[in-house]
Amino acid sequence: MPEALGGLDGLPRARLGHYPTPLEAMPNLAAALGRGGVFYVKRDDCTGLAFGGNKVRQLEFYLGEARAQGADTVLITGAVQSNFVRTAAAAAARLGMDCHVQLEERVAKPDPEYRNSGNVLLDRMLGATLHSYAQGEDEAGADRRLHEIADELAAAGRKPYVIPLAPGHKPLGALGYVDAAREILAQLEDRGLRIDEVVVASGSGATHAGLLFGLRALGSAIRVTGICVRRAAGIQRDRIVARCAEIADLLGTASVVDPEDVVTADDWLAPGYGQLNAPTIRAIDLAARCEALILDPVYTGKVLAGAIRRAEESGPDRNILFIHTGGAPAAFAYSAALTEALAGLRAKG
Repeated sequence: MPEALGGLDGLPRARLGHYPTPLEAMPNLAAALGRGGVFYVKRDDCTGLAFGGNKVRQLEFYLGEARAQGADTVLITGAVQSNFVRTAAAAAARLGMDCHVQLEERVAKPDPEYRNSGNVLLDRMLGATLHSYAQGEDEAGADRRLHEIADELAAAGRKPYVIPLAPGHKPLGALGYVDAAREILAQLEDRGLRIDEVVVASGSGATHAGLLFGLRALGSAIRVTGICVRRAAGIQRDRIVARCAEIADLLGTASVVDPEDVVTADDWLAPGYGQLNAPTIRAIDLAARCEALILDPVYTGKVLAGAIRRAEESGPDRNILFIHTGGAPAAFAYSAALTEALAGLRAKG
């Protein structure tokens, strides 16, 4: 193993996912776009735990530490339709732990389907205790409130473990994608495939930074383009640079990521987090009709929109890998908006 990854396998880990996830070509999508080269998808929607997704990989390291500390209760904060929250509730259930989730008001959607369907319904089915946090853009405040709940649980005799949201904490979740880089490169080598660019969601930064760090630590120069789903590109780029430095510190090594390697794009962010736009609707439509892939409006729809743009802009021989990070349950929380948008798109031919 490269020296930069030498500390990875010695860290506590709770095995939760189904690996390796498939790496598949998307010939129908490539044909629909009228381009050469090959469009691939890494199916991390198939990680296996309660609708899967990228958060399964991240939670293995958080909950590995939680179990090592003897915790019996997990606490996490996220948006109302957070995939991370849903997956944490599932992981806690799998490991016989209680889970308290805090849902932040990031999207101005008062309709009942957004607040009760999709991931929220699954949170309840998985036995999580739900809390609400009124501010949607206050990471530090959300973490503080989560710690207050943890203190209340500790006073009642529980042993809580908090999964933090804001930067400045050990990036344990990012290690899941440091390890995923190893998996991807092994799949490419085994099948004799070439990838020129990876396109991935860039939100909390754990998936983007972990994947970039892992590829560079393993000697791969594949470009990694992070599609911003919550913040402007410049702010997000600084976040990823910091995340990569934190990963190096956690693994006890020098950073292997040059700041110039950090590429972020926010062309598909407007009008904001969790809100639809025309390129996202087109991507969701193409993915479903061409490849039977179900995307969500918050993350994967926007990321595939970015990957499509990269494919359309690049030369005919450039091979692109889209990281499908899951999130299908959130589509049900947007059912009315998606139904209307897709009908309008298809009516135009």
